[in-house]
Amino acid sequence: MPIIQVTLVEGRDDAVVENFIREVAQTAARTLEAPLSSVRVMVNTVPPNHFAVGDRLKSEQD
Repeated sequence: MPIIQVTLVEGRDDAVVENFIREVAQTAARTLEAPLSSVRVMVNTVPPNHFAVGDRLKSEQD
């Protein structure tokens, strides 16, 4: 049973994230030759001030 966890910075429309989840699940099922019903996808979101590249917070970026 493939379990896929993805972390995204908050701010995307729910419909976009839902479509992403479906696409990831379908891709995993196809490439891993696993039944789609066995694929689990979880998306965790974090606020921009809780995510950084180096010492620069995402909330500080343009």
